Amino acid sequence: MSTPDNEREIDAVSGVETTGHEWDGIKELNNPLPRWWLWIFYACIIWAVIYMVFMPAIPGLPGAEGATRGLRNHSERVNVARDMAALEEARSVYFSRLTEADLSEIESDPELLTIALAAGESAFGDNCATCHGAGAQGARGYPNLNDDVWLWGGTLEEIRRTIRYGIRSEHMETRMGDMPAFGRDELLSREEVNDVAEYVLSLSGHSEDAAAVDRGAETFAAQCAVCHGDNAMGNRDLGAPNLTDTDWLYGGDRETVRETIWSARNSTMPAWESRLDDAVITALAVYVHSRGGGEED
Repeated sequence: MSTPDNEREIDAVSGVETTGHEWDGIKELNNPLPRWWLWIFYACIIWAVIYMVFMPAIPGLPGAEGATRGLRNHSERVNVARDMAALEEARSVYFSRLTEADLSEIESDPELLTIALAAGESAFGDNCATCHGAGAQGARGYPNLNDDVWLWGGTLEEIRRTIRYGIRSEHMETRMGDMPAFGRDELLSREEVNDVAEYVLSLSGHSEDAAAVDRGAETFAAQCAVCHGDNAMGNRDLGAPNLTDTDWLYGGDRETVRETIWSARNSTMPAWESRLDDAVITALAVYVHSRGGGEED
């Protein structure tokens, strides 16, 4: 029902009819919407209807899969799968070469090296950075991959093997070397553990107890040299670290060294063979090898 003309209120200032709504003495004017705004609004409605007809738009009913496909039968999932397949095909030429090339061949081919480093860096960020850090700098218990200290060897092939089979993993070909818990398993007394710790610290010039060092040297020769060597410089076949330098995986303070001897440190690294293909493993090995400490084959 329209308002009779004699009941319509006209704003004295603008001359526009009011809606009859008022808030704190402020009256609402009954101005029409701008025509350009209305045309855009109508165009959006028309566009939405057209889009709904041709493109996926209406969600499926409960229990149904997906939404309506539209007349174009459009699917971003299919598009992504197609693009990924095309990318894999483009990479396959270089990736097949990666699985067969040695380090010298990769380094002598700038294009192949660039692809290997890019793929390796991407794979490292997705799979390895959680433990080794985004910059491969490592952390307590996780090796720094930027230096030239290698427990299991630093050639491309040795790095590739470590990545493929892991360390103390469940793979049949895993790198394996266990350190006994000399104190916890009562292989040595607490005093003997302390003496061995002093001897180990003395190898890098961090002990001042000569008597303990002498006692620890005898115990070390009897219990530890079989893995770390008579010169304590380690054994890569067993992953036994060099104890004569100043690089420590878990820390080189006296208490940490004692705890290592007492309880042992036998951390693990997963085998990536079942998760990554040979080309990606090689790319990862090239990337790690290039971080600064890789050795020649």
